[in-house]
Amino acid sequence: MSLRIANCGGFYGDRLSAAREMVEGGPIDVLTGDWLAELTMLILAGNRLKGRPGYAPAFLKQLEQVLGTCLERGIRIVSNAGGLDPAGCAAAVSELATRLGLSARVAYVTGDDLTGRDLDLVNLDTGEKLTGQPLTANAYLGARPIAAALSAGADVVVTGRVTDAALVTGPGIWRYGWQPGDLDALAGSVVAGHVIECGCQATGGNYAFFEEVPDLAHCGFPIAELYEDGSSVITKHPGTGGLVSVGTVTAQLLYEIASPRYLGPDVVARFDTISLSDDGPDRVRVSGVRGEPPPDTLKVAVNYLGGYRNTMTLVLTGLDAAAKARVAEEAIWARVPRESFDQVDVSFDSPLLRVTVMDRDARKAGRAFSSAVVETGLASYPGFYGLTPPGDASPYGVYWPALVPAAQVRPKVFLDGRELDAGTTAEPGFGSTAEIPVAEAPPDVMIPLDVGAETPLGRVVGARSGDKGGDANLGVWVRAAEQYPWLAAFLTVDRLKGLLPHLAALRVDRYELPNLNALNFVVHGLLGRGVAASPRLDPQAKALGEELRACLVEVPESVLTGRDGQADRETRLRPASRFPQDGARDDPPTDP
Repeated sequence: MSLRIANCGGFYGDRLSAAREMVEGGPIDVLTGDWLAELTMLILAGNRLKGRPGYAPAFLKQLEQVLGTCLERGIRIVSNAGGLDPAGCAAAVSELATRLGLSARVAYVTGDDLTGRDLDLVNLDTGEKLTGQPLTANAYLGARPIAAALSAGADVVVTGRVTDAALVTGPGIWRYGWQPGDLDALAGSVVAGHVIECGCQATGGNYAFFEEVPDLAHCGFPIAELYEDGSSVITKHPGTGGLVSVGTVTAQLLYEIASPRYLGPDVVARFDTISLSDDGPDRVRVSGVRGEPPPDTLKVAVNYLGGYRNTMTLVLTGLDAAAKARVAEEAIWARVPRESFDQVDVSFDSPLLRVTVMDRDARKAGRAFSSAVVETGLASYPGFYGLTPPGDASPYGVYWPALVPAAQVRPKVFLDGRELDAGTTAEPGFGSTAEIPVAEAPPDVMIPLDVGAETPLGRVVGARSGDKGGDANLGVWVRAAEQYPWLAAFLTVDRLKGLLPHLAALRVDRYELPNLNALNFVVHGLLGRGVAASPRLDPQAKALGEELRACLVEVPESVLTGRDGQADRETRLRPASRFPQDGARDDPPTDP
């Protein structure tokens, strides 16, 4: 028998009816929801400063619809909706249960909040030492406190900042009694958790080949059927829209990752050992995952107030758009000097000219700037109009990733007014924490050389991209193993930068996952100081993958048709760096 763990939310703002849909749609054992993106912690900090709850109130709206049914059926509820105030959220859940005439045992997990602690918080990306005052500083806790709460009889477990996958691994530890040394089982559960944590992104949502997804408007949320050995089957309730396929699961596996060594507080999951296979309609089996001991550090997500920002957007229509953008800028900076701001970002993506200013002085970045832009309205380019009225500046936060020794963080679990044993954690430090080497140039492989037509890369390649603090990740995959040698040979770092020139000045790391027919790229610094501080129109790099898929390239006919390319006329043994495609180089690609 498996443990059926359902997801009912992938972000703060997801479909409120999902909890009811998952409880009423079929049998489940555990109901989970992931509310805490990196940006969410900053949003909750802002809410708390305004006297609002530091947790996700919408979680209570979901619970009101399902708590009675869950208690009746023995469905356990595990959620990180506690945000910055797990104790307050747990109290609110207890109050809700009382109001509904229900008796629920509600546990909460704390210990992640490190604000006020004297810690050496060095930025993981830049090496800088934090000097500002954090608004939030939360360590990513593991799964054992959740398991401890469930083992003590909790009906509902509310946490603050835990790893997203802990919402699945915790129930797995509770059901199967995994010990810290059961690394492969733990790693398998982490992979299952990573697949379902973002809700419908595992069941056809945001899928590159979206036209293959039936009834996407009524997409069902995912379920992980978790087994004792850590393997799982990803599925959804029958009769719901969406699609669970090897492709949709692959897409989610590549989302917001870096190295194939996926580090966490419970285990290091080796994503390069994952095996996916069809297990029937809307069922994908995940197996073979290997685990390594966790590092002796925990990741900490820090947010602090960076200053104030304001953006004005102008529309450039018709002829000579670049010249019009130049005239618009000259007119703006003649009224408010560019050098007077701490930071300025100007982006022109026809027909939109976006001018963003950032400064520690809210007044300078406020109407002093936005009104100056409006004042150019009758003395600028022909066809002038804007999309943003003059307005005040808004505060923005800076995301600061760091590490702290795991020994300095003590998780706490409370149930019925008493503290529980938070559970035995893994022995840290006896596994290697070295990253898999960056694959700068793929080895000599058998690759198709038949001539093909110029076609959008996305006709062959799927992609999913997202944010990793100030970095972006871009996962790409092909759907047939026969196509992977071509992908690995073709899409080098240099090629990626040639197709997406705005990445040219940035450091890009490439990782190979041949088990998934996939590559993963990490673009360092694309998002600046994180989502909240990024001036990009797409601050979370969600569309980066689709930008790449729209690029025209020459694709061999054998790759387009998915054939194995074994005929002599279609294959040759040739070094990948010499593959004769669109901007190829004779010298091996290198990262700047």
